[in-house]
Amino acid sequence: MIDKKKLYKAGELILEALGEDKNREGIRRTPERIAKGWSEMFDGYGKNPEEVLSKTFDAEGYNQMIIISDIKVESFCEHHILPFKGMAWVGYIPNKRVIGLSKIHKLVRIYAHRLQIQERLTEQIANSFWKIVKPKGIMIVIKARHSCMEIRGVRAETGETITSAIRGNFKQSKTRLEFLKLIKKD
Repeated sequence: MIDKKKLYKAGELILEALGEDKNREGIRRTPERIAKGWSEMFDGYGKNPEEVLSKTFDAEGYNQMIIISDIKVESFCEHHILPFKGMAWVGYIPNKRVIGLSKIHKLVRIYAHRLQIQERLTEQIANSFWKIVKPKGIMIVIKARHSCMEIRGVRAETGETITSAIRGNFKQSKTRLEFLKLIKKD
């Protein structure tokens, strides 16, 4: 899905636009590095969340909250194509079925490895999980720092953006507060 040849050409155009000598020793392989690196960083476009979440297991009667904490989030702001990085917390209450824990990390990565805004990223994770796994409830919290605000524009030296998405049982304040207390974000 990702066109490495076009990424290579884009790398050459960027160097040219900056006034760089594309034959300079340190720059010579930069277009190749851009094509390879961007293919890795944006590999979420070629992956289907449904394939990742389709295999579930019998919960064997377990019906309490399951929380996967400190999931690394590395994404790129769609407005400036600059990185934002942080952590995600995903909590859900199974409805007779549970999902392999690694699948939740993979789901976060699929959506993070696309051009994003943090708000949509949070919603996409929650919506896919809700639709495919069909839990009794799910809550996602993402906390990230945005380099587009730190290295340009306002040049904010501090501050993180926190977003959340809530479905099902987590809309009840008691359940939501339990989740926040367990991840220590209350």
